[in-house]
Amino acid sequence: MQQNYELQIGKLKRNLPIMPISETTAIASFVLLGDSELAHYAASELTAKLLEPFDYFVTLESKGIPLAEELSQISQHPEFIVLRKSVKAYMNEPIKVPVNSITTTKQQQLVLDGKDAAKLSGKRVVLVDDVISTGGSLAAAEKLLEQAGATVINKCAILAEGAAAKRKDILYLAELPLFPIQH
Repeated sequence: MQQNYELQIGKLKRNLPIMPISETTAIASFVLLGDSELAHYAASELTAKLLEPFDYFVTLESKGIPLAEELSQISQHPEFIVLRKSVKAYMNEPIKVPVNSITTTKQQQLVLDGKDAAKLSGKRVVLVDDVISTGGSLAAAEKLLEQAGATVINKCAILAEGAAAKRKDILYLAELPLFPIQH
């Protein structure tokens, strides 16, 4: 099996290590955290694709945060909302849903602070993540936002991994293959 995958997003190239996530599948490990050049470039490209008016960007902790930050700056939305992975002591009446993801083996949760839920009630939102793969995280986020009374009008990511690239309900900049492990 090859050791690295060269990802190209527009003019930018990144060399991603290929890492096994199960006995049969490996992924090209994409980490946006710390890559401000790519976060800014991707946000610029995605902003041009967001044609419908909306009120907030909403992202999932933690790898989607740099992208949401850049999207907010470029599109002049002064605030974005982060769905957390656990309840924090400062939260007031948090809303929680379970989530399963391709990169984690145990079930996790997504949590929305009640204060943020109140802001999102009746609002149109764009859901942001770094990579969309199985769609488990996005589905959980949509369920959580629906409980808060928000309407998800768009879902965007830098990369669509595996079968997600065939989805018609997401915006993304590049495809990322899955790598079968041969025994």
